[in-house]
Formats: sequence, structure tokens, C-alpha cells
Amino acid sequence: MEDLGLVSIIMPSYNTRQYILEAIKSVQNQTYSNWELIIIDDCSNDGTFDCINNYLISNNEKRVKVTFNEKNVGAAISRNRALALAKGKWIAFLDSDDLWENSKLEKQLAFMIKYTVNFSYTNYCEINEEGIPYGKKVTGPKRIGKWGMYNYCWPGCLTVMYNADVVGKIQISDLKKNNDYLLWLNVMNYVKECRLLDETLAYYRVRNGSISNQHWFKLVFWHYMLFRKGLGYGRCQSACYTINNLFFGLIKKIIYRKNME
Repeated sequence: MEDLGLVSIIMPSYNTRQYILEAIKSVQNQTYSNWELIIIDDCSNDGTFDCINNYLISNNEKRVKVTFNEKNVGAAISRNRALALAKGKWIAFLDSDDLWENSKLEKQLAFMIKYTVNFSYTNYCEINEEGIPYGKKVTGPKRIGKWGMYNYCWPGCLTVMYNADVVGKIQISDLKKNNDYLLWLNVMNYVKECRLLDETLAYYRVRNGSISNQHWFKLVFWHYMLFRKGLGYGRCQSACYTINNLFFGLIKKIIYRKNME
């Protein structure tokens, strides 16, 4: 494939030694080779950082840059650090326990170039902690405008790519949860829409204790804090957006979570 520019892949990590090498390999196996992977380890205490370094040294992999935080600061600040270090025209995201199909970057870049898209996402498949698919894929609307993005966080973080020449290096508020959603809302200030590449090109690992498995009250709280703290809206406006999120979250589960073909 022709060179369409450097892709900077953002990967925060915390205690994912069990999964992160598989995630790194799914990047190394990409059919599009002009990429850099920036890993920010957030003070893991399970040997994640040493595991990564040993693997990179033994494989002589120069495209992966790994550094660590001096203290645990969370995913939002870790992503900010990685974004500040990014040199690519394109920004993509992969969490340290998720995976990509080998053709993910190639197909997504071709899609964005063909249709002059500056912000895109793809479908993804859910897998369990052992990497076995649940038989479900998650998709979303074909086109998402600014207010459509306010309705709900349709894109999965592991599927997103945007044009940094248009969007820039966005820095976001320090949110414990929903920091990826806050990032997409900020990106929408610079682009007309987010477009769906309707192919399943990534694998999201559903782990015990993840936010998707938390009690509904905590989920409501973190959605509220997204608007209240992350965007600085008033209490009433934040509550209204939260209720709207809950409604469209139900729509996503009913309409956009489908059986694999």
C-alpha cells in the first residue's frame, strides 16, 4: 500500500502484562507499516513496563516508544502525554488489552482518503478475557454530527482515527471514566462529522471490573461528571445530557449490538 502518512497509535497501560504483548503484536502485524506506537505505562505494579521493554529489545522494534508516569495519574492524563509526543498525521487509539485486525489501518486510511474523512470509526467484536468472541459485533450510525455525538459515545475507542493536521493535538480534562468520549466531543469542534467504516476491524476485551460491567448508578454518575466536570456545564444541563445519554445508550444496545454474521 502507498504511504499515506505516519499513524500515531496511542496506548495507555496499567497492569495489563497478561494482554499487552498481544495488543502490540496486533499493531506489528498491520499491513500498513508507517506507524508509531506510543505506550504510556501508568505505574503498573505487575511488571508491565519491564515486560514491554524486554519484548521490544528482543524484537529490535524501533517503531514502539514506551515511557512511564512518575505517579499513577489515570488514562486521561496518560493519553494527553501520548498525544503530546505523537508525530503522525493520523491519530489512532488502542487500549492495551484490545486487538486489531491486520488490515485495520490500511482499510481505514483508504476509506478516509477516498471519502475525504477527517474523523472515522469502525465496527468491533466483543471478546472475553481469554480472547474468545461472544458472537456479537458493535456498530453505530453511518454518520455522526456534533449533536449526534452529544447523544451518545457511538465510536469504540479502539476503532477511532482522526486527521491530526485538521484536529491538532487535543488535551482533555482529567476524568477517571469517559475520557475517550470527552476527546471525541472535542474533536467534533474541528470536523463536520464522524463517519463509520462498516467493517469489523477490532476486538474489544470485556474484562471483569471494567466500566461496562459496573453498577448502573456508577455509570450514570460518570456520564454526569463528563458534562459537569469535563465540559464545565451547569448541573441542570449536565443532568439533561446524562438522561439523553441513557436513552441513546439503550438504543445502541437494541439496534447497534448485533450477532456476528
